[in-house]
Amino acid sequence: MDPLSNTNAAASERELTGAILQTANRLQGEMTAALQQLVRIPSLTGEEAAVQDAVESMMHRFGLSVDRWEPDAAELAPFEEHVGAFETLAGRPNVVGAWPGAGGGRSLILNAHIDTVETGDPALWTHDPFGGVIDEGRVYGRGACDMKAGLVANLFAVRILQELGYRPLGDVIVESVISEEDGGAGTLATILRGYRADAAIISEPTRLAIVPAQGGSLVFRIHVTGRSAHAAVRDEGVSAIEKAWVIHQALLEYERERNATLTHPLYAPIANKIPINIGNIRAGTWPSSVPEFAVMEGRAGLVPGEDLQAFKAAFAARIEQAAAGDPWLAAHPPRLEWFSGQFAPADVPLDAPIIGTVRASHLAVTGVTPPIEAVTYGADMRHFIHQGGMPCVMYGPGDVRLAHYTDEFVPIAELVTAAATLARTISAWCGITR
Repeated sequence: MDPLSNTNAAASERELTGAILQTANRLQGEMTAALQQLVRIPSLTGEEAAVQDAVESMMHRFGLSVDRWEPDAAELAPFEEHVGAFETLAGRPNVVGAWPGAGGGRSLILNAHIDTVETGDPALWTHDPFGGVIDEGRVYGRGACDMKAGLVANLFAVRILQELGYRPLGDVIVESVISEEDGGAGTLATILRGYRADAAIISEPTRLAIVPAQGGSLVFRIHVTGRSAHAAVRDEGVSAIEKAWVIHQALLEYERERNATLTHPLYAPIANKIPINIGNIRAGTWPSSVPEFAVMEGRAGLVPGEDLQAFKAAFAARIEQAAAGDPWLAAHPPRLEWFSGQFAPADVPLDAPIIGTVRASHLAVTGVTPPIEAVTYGADMRHFIHQGGMPCVMYGPGDVRLAHYTDEFVPIAELVTAAATLARTISAWCGITR
């Protein structure tokens, strides 16, 4: 291509980006109202149907071809280790909207989960957790950040291009999925249903950073046995709580060792790459008795490149080692079990084309090159990479530190920027035509 053609192409790209950004700003009020509507409909994991009605209505308004179905628990059963076990998913629909391409372009999935965690005590919130209140340029409420704003950004990326009179060359698929918070059954169900694309973007709250690497996590339960006695003669018993502490300290030491030895280029700046956390402990039955049992439940983190089965074996071996050093535990070994959905770590190469496209799109929209970061939490991108064989990154509005948190919010400015960037990404990745 000659220099004049290069100049004309660059000018055309700048003109398109300017039109996208102008349209995104013009639609800010509609975007905000759409997010408020979704926040005002509670959608705790397991109770997603009502909010999916609203999502389906939005997709129809945007002219998408809508597929709504309740995933089949039997179809997901072979993947129980990854997504958990379900007797039924009746009343819990996935909703997928397709924007068919004109042909000749690459396809793209824009994915977001619609389920949320509980609010906790509503009295601790400054604003009603289901009020969708706007305060100082932020939308507050459970799910505002994690991740209803991401879903709205996906939908309005389509809307922006439609407003400008464009159609993609490759197919664009917008997914609103259930059950991410407990293992990702919704996203896996879309893959099993046949939804595939040349790349996928999950609009999780990344503060508009590009995330090509997600940590893994395994949920465990450790049963510790003690010996009961009256508290008045507690030395004649063996406290299961005290013996559980022995195991806990061993796991914290294991965490330190893993942080010192595991390497991954994107995780180097993170102090605790693979946290091991005890989330709850239950022990004993009576305050004046020595507890004869203790049950600890927790979460262990992994980095990309680690194998789930190999880690499980190493984790179990560390518990056995700690028990072997304690006479009581050596004679009464703790029992380890794994439960719920297990989040395998996942990443894509840093030279994956979708990373470059999103990065260039964000730069074009904002004038700033976005950071490329890793996260320590598990997410649905692992399903796209491992089960779907698709490159996947995360990019979206909001800060994950506010997810699952009292007074959760998302900045409206980030919502608009994300929608504009994703619209620009569609144009660059899929191609567009009038």
